[in-house]
Amino acid sequence: MRVTSKGQVTIPQAIRERCGLLPHTQVEFVEENGRVVLQPARTTPSRGTAAVERLRRARLRTRLSTDELLALTRGEEP
Repeated sequence: MRVTSKGQVTIPQAIRERCGLLPHTQVEFVEENGRVVLQPARTTPSRGTAAVERLRRARLRTRLSTDELLALTRGEEP
């Protein structure tokens, strides 16, 4: 495999599947002992992503309906 003039390479499909490298996956390159290692990026989730994750976890703990939750966020009586 060769690096293109733009610095691109194609990761073989079998490796992408084994490593879970889906389209739009953020990756990073790390140099270790003279080798270059490609790994999924360790990024801090955005505020929006973190909020959605909190809501997903909260959904499991609440027995309120969607209408009741919306009423609470609007300051209305359920």
